[in-house]
Amino acid sequence: MISSYTNKLVEAGCDEAGRGCLAGPVYAAAVILPEGFSHPLLNDSKLLSDKKRRILRDYIEKNALAYAVGKIGEKEIDRINILNASIKAMHVAIRKLKTTPEFLLIDGNQFKPYKRIPYECLVKGDSKYASIAAASILAKTYRDDYMVLLSRKFPQYGWSKNKGYGTLAHRIALQNQGSTRHHRKTFQVKNSIDLKKI
Repeated sequence: MISSYTNKLVEAGCDEAGRGCLAGPVYAAAVILPEGFSHPLLNDSKLLSDKKRRILRDYIEKNALAYAVGKIGEKEIDRINILNASIKAMHVAIRKLKTTPEFLLIDGNQFKPYKRIPYECLVKGDSKYASIAAASILAKTYRDDYMVLLSRKFPQYGWSKNKGYGTLAHRIALQNQGSTRHHRKTFQVKNSIDLKKI
């Protein structure tokens, strides 16, 4: 895991969580780490167990120079599309940082400039750079927490386990129960299933 990209500028790593979900908001985080930051468990959040993500979240929040989390809700996702919503969530997180970064490291291959801060898009950056990995962990755990809370009102969709992703159980519940205000309307047609084939 690489600790720095520029070695000179104040860097913020940025990543999102929940881009491919059928329900719930998209979250993003921005993290500025101190020089030499490391942890033996640090990696892309998708490769870690929930227990390890929780350990890392606590460590990141205690040791980061600055961090912030942003989210964009389902209505906005449907209005501007998930790519633009993911980028907007990153912008929200960057704006909330108590320290203004001089350079942005973005996980993925697309971004829109935030003010005049230079940036670099890095495919699979969350498995290469510590600040992006840290952002991926915060975005993932904050979103998971939100979906677990939401599942208490809508237990039939299994959000406490699937976190809004299109698992078979979630899609069957959608067809049997219909959608909620938390479902992304533009995601449902392409993710529908034929129950007769199950």
